[in-house]
Amino acid sequence: MAASPLNSQFPHSPTGSSAAQITLALVVIARNEAHCIARCLQSAAGMVDKIILLDTGSTDDTMAIARDLGAQVHSFVWIDDFAAARNVALAYSDAHWNLVLDADEWIVAVPHGLREALPAAGGFVGTLPVASSFDLAGTVETSTNWISRLLPAGVGYAGRIHEQVDSTLPRKRLEIRVGHDGYRKQQLDSKAGRNDALLAMALEESPDDGYLLYQAGKELEIKRDFESALHYYSLSMQNTPGYQSYRHDLVIRTIYTLKKLQLHELAISVIESEYDNWQHSPDFFFVTGDVHLDYAATRPDLALERLLPIAETSWLQCLRLGDCPDLDGTVMGRGSFLAAHNLSVLYSEIGDTKRSEEYRALSRSR
Repeated sequence: MAASPLNSQFPHSPTGSSAAQITLALVVIARNEAHCIARCLQSAAGMVDKIILLDTGSTDDTMAIARDLGAQVHSFVWIDDFAAARNVALAYSDAHWNLVLDADEWIVAVPHGLREALPAAGGFVGTLPVASSFDLAGTVETSTNWISRLLPAGVGYAGRIHEQVDSTLPRKRLEIRVGHDGYRKQQLDSKAGRNDALLAMALEESPDDGYLLYQAGKELEIKRDFESALHYYSLSMQNTPGYQSYRHDLVIRTIYTLKKLQLHELAISVIESEYDNWQHSPDFFFVTGDVHLDYAATRPDLALERLLPIAETSWLQCLRLGDCPDLDGTVMGRGSFLAAHNLSVLYSEIGDTKRSEEYRALSRSR
């Protein structure tokens, strides 16, 4: 029987030494997720020994669905703290390892020999590639972030919102691929404003936290409040060291936001200051091309000699680099079909029909 969270934040580390005895639990917190909870739980059922769901106040069938699928279901009174809820959920687990998913996520693929790669004594935190789909200009695109989601017993979370694993253990990337559709328009609309108050509280408590500032910028960017998003991205840039994995996405979003605000010269200055850091990033070159093409529309005097050649060179570099799923926040296609599409449009605009058709064909081979 798992330790009660009322008596202990986390259970004692499980005993057992052989790989065959390594136990793995799926741990989920949820509220009113009846539309997607079955997909989440069923996707992991074949790889875990038990499923633990902590419900934070559902008024739909979330708990009933989870019970029908064999989950241990517990209730928790919400206290405006995601880390607190996750830690209570983890306290119900007596497994060696805990796989943490959100209700709008699901397992896409699991590497062969996962159990053999998980030592009973822990020793690391597993980071997993989470592929998030989102709506953009009438299409569905996908970005990938590497997130700490496989935790050894005794490891928990800190942070009221956008909580992070609270451990100094080294991170190890594991190819347990996770899908996520919580950024699709319908899901965003249904949860509009849900996190705003919590994020404001968290920033009041930690006003110089680069990660929270970055998340605040993302929330505002999604709402197309680009001016406010830029404010938070700028503060985050000042408070985020280069070794932080999310800085890649922060830089790309900052440049994109400057473009949306028609602040092209400022965007180019950020590109120039960050250029040496992102020579391996198709996303960086993709947004560099976008900025220069957008600027060309307002500065025809600079277009042919300066701006369009840089856009062309940038997107060609995207194709040379190819897609790079190991980069945090990368958007699939920026190193392939999306870059090819932009080149096709560019060549069409300057009257190069042959090359436009060539890259149009390449863009369709996604």
